[in-house]
Amino acid sequence: MTDSDTTDFIETTRTSYDAIAKDYSAAYPGLPDRPVDMSMIGAFAELVKANGTAPVADLGSGPGDITAHVNGLGVPAFGIDLSPAMVTLAREAHPGVRFHRGSMTSLDLPDGTLGGILALYSIIHIPDAHLPATFAGFHRVLVPGGHVLLAFQKGEQPGLHLTERFGHEIDLRYHWRPAYAVGDMLVKAGLDVAATLIREPVEGETWPRAFVLARKPR
Repeated sequence: MTDSDTTDFIETTRTSYDAIAKDYSAAYPGLPDRPVDMSMIGAFAELVKANGTAPVADLGSGPGDITAHVNGLGVPAFGIDLSPAMVTLAREAHPGVRFHRGSMTSLDLPDGTLGGILALYSIIHIPDAHLPATFAGFHRVLVPGGHVLLAFQKGEQPGLHLTERFGHEIDLRYHWRPAYAVGDMLVKAGLDVAATLIREPVEGETWPRAFVLARKPR
């Protein structure tokens, strides 16, 4: 990977999702029909509730369906996404939920204010060199006892580079990682890994899915 690949990844991710936002939302409407995935999100929500009333930030919230679902589970949640087009679609679909533009690599949030962080299939666009600082930012904004739930495609290969999707020209890089590597980076950021789950691909999927649940010590 060249220096320009890592320097420009935020801008290229933003413009790529702006280009495909409407088609992406139409292709993946509503909540995923994945019972294991939804069970992990439900368990995360229960853990956050048990630790207090601080809100959850859904990072890379996209069309906002998961953010709204977590709100419906009794946990105050808001969404943050790089793409203004995605934020607009999420606000239209879920007018009672807060969404705004931002980057998980530089969270504009006060220290110790979040009860939880969701990042479902969004760290896949962050190069390895930027993940340690990103996870350190997660640690900073979480309350003691706050939880993080990550989901990502598990793989030993470097990932993909797509230049077209839904008929649109894009420049989107996907980074596949083994679950243990992500867990190690979370630990180095000061978080304790509470659980790791690997789900094998189901219909329409190619790669196994990894879920890593971590917690900021009290």
